Amino acid sequence: MDMRLPATEVKEVAAGQPADMSRRYPWKLGIVVALGFGMAAMMWWLYRGPAVSAVRVTRGSAAEIVYATGAVEPETWSRSTPLVRGRIVERCRCEGRTVQKGDVLARLDDKEAVATLNDLRALEEFQRREFDRQDQLLARGVTTSQAHQKAESDLARIRAQVAAQAQRLQYYKVIAPMDGTVLKEDGEVGDMVEPGTILYRIGLERPLWVVAEVNEEDIPRVRVGQRALLRTDAFANQVLPGVVKQITPAGDPVAKTFRVRIGLPYDTPLPVGISVEANIVSREKPDAILVPANAVVGNSLFIIETDHARQRKVEIGIRGTGFVEIVKGVTEGELVVSPATTNIKDGSRVRSLIAEPVTP
Repeated sequence: MDMRLPATEVKEVAAGQPADMSRRYPWKLGIVVALGFGMAAMMWWLYRGPAVSAVRVTRGSAAEIVYATGAVEPETWSRSTPLVRGRIVERCRCEGRTVQKGDVLARLDDKEAVATLNDLRALEEFQRREFDRQDQLLARGVTTSQAHQKAESDLARIRAQVAAQAQRLQYYKVIAPMDGTVLKEDGEVGDMVEPGTILYRIGLERPLWVVAEVNEEDIPRVRVGQRALLRTDAFANQVLPGVVKQITPAGDPVAKTFRVRIGLPYDTPLPVGISVEANIVSREKPDAILVPANAVVGNSLFIIETDHARQRKVEIGIRGTGFVEIVKGVTEGELVVSPATTNIKDGSRVRSLIAEPVTP
């Protein structure tokens, strides 16, 4: 059996050189290359740093806001309530109508009060006849002056009771306390109502204002004349204007709030009774350097420099709800991490995902 190698193989072995592995085992070379790329990708993945959202420092108007909530009311209005307990027997059904001061809006059942008045008047008539009799007897010298005085006193007392009961009958009427429009009417015929139950709200349809509640810690920053920006779900896409007109001198120690009245323009679309959120602008500065409020950590920011986050101390100015004014420490156009997260440290390697700046 011929055991000699082929000529080419003999030549390679005889020369002491290894055979070409890429020719004999090409798949091994592919594995080596793939492993190399894999290791490189793994190292890049491990050391590339976490992804963070970043925005550019912008310039705009900085505003310090005091938040409040309230409802729209007429500047001039009044409540109408019954003065006695009773059942409603008549009502005007006059919502939206104009009424005059003194108009009867509703009546309560006064049958028992009328019966009492009739009894008193009958007693008054009896006492009057008794006084006349005593007067005649005194003139004839048949009675004493003491009896005559007692009859006179009894007559005066019963007349006072008649007058008081006649006045009490007026309490069974709910009267309009002012000229104006009936803004709201409550209660139905047959309802039993207590004294102080608000049955009618009467007022002037214009002008209007918002009666809002401000937390006591914010009230030192509120001043008459400051402008307010109003929002409500009914006008979701609108910011409506207002101006602070009154601040109640005494606060509520239980709720820890102060009442602030915000005047509205004459042509405001807000109806009476609607709830609103008010942002009172207590301080404003145009052309300020601004960063998102969630980018500020204490008195510092994380600035993106190449692929690292650098913590930088800054001087804070006006703090708004969405943006914060930076007086010193950054310049317009720099990238800041927003929102700043707890896993970022000074000098951390990061990947910045740049978001479009939002106009303040």
